[in-house]
Amino acid sequence: MDQTTLKEKRFNRYITAISIVIPVVVAALFGIKIPDVEPLSFLPPVYASINGLTAVLLVLAVIAIKNGNQRAHQALMTSCIALSLLFLIMYVAYHMTSDSTPYGGEGWLRYVYYFILLTHILLSIAIIPLVLITYARAYLKKFDRHRKIAKITFPVWLYVAITGVIVYLMISPYYAY
Repeated sequence: MDQTTLKEKRFNRYITAISIVIPVVVAALFGIKIPDVEPLSFLPPVYASINGLTAVLLVLAVIAIKNGNQRAHQALMTSCIALSLLFLIMYVAYHMTSDSTPYGGEGWLRYVYYFILLTHILLSIAIIPLVLITYARAYLKKFDRHRKIAKITFPVWLYVAITGVIVYLMISPYYAY
């Protein structure tokens, strides 16, 4: 077995562990409230903006690679991962200091909101291994396999980023500031 294959197997073990640990830890932390701390109510528009910026950078990254600019593509994708981590930290911090806001809309809009929210949550869990596998394949210079999975990863990640903004815009009128 060559070195690249050994590295890929090691990466896959890490990816599996991270893909399980992150959602479990986020779910656990979601249920923990830090006592006697001021709610971080300024965070939702910040992390919604981070989602929006991530969506823009994802599109720019695809444009960069289609134009043959591998360095820009790599820098943009690394930035997207960093922004996603920043989003996650802020999201958890907000929910550890604030009560969840119930959606106050009615009628068909309520169904639209919950459909978008549910798909956003489920795909935000699924995107973790997709991003990590895609990134690992590029790192290992397995570009044919990278491109193959990137064709799945990109639209899912873009959907998660865009729906993160939509969810915020739909629920923001109901935040208690």
